[in-house]
Amino acid sequence: MGVIKFILITLLVFYIIRVILRLIFPMVLRNMFSKVQQQAANQSRQQDSRPEGDISIEYMPPQQKKGSTDKLGDFVDYEEIK
Repeated sequence: MGVIKFILITLLVFYIIRVILRLIFPMVLRNMFSKVQQQAANQSRQQDSRPEGDISIEYMPPQQKKGSTDKLGDFVDYEEIK
């Protein structure tokens, strides 16, 4: 008798979970899609707010320091022998 009661309760719980998911899952997806759509619209409005031809540089890589020629060593002339 205990096994049958366990199986019936398990089936009832699975059925209730399935019904709840059918009701809640579409609402959650709709909410997520609307948030993504709003973010995309906000992003496009921000890009449109800048005037055409305006340039903004967000990252500049560090410039390498140009060393002086004194530290490079001696320069030796050579002649090519044929």
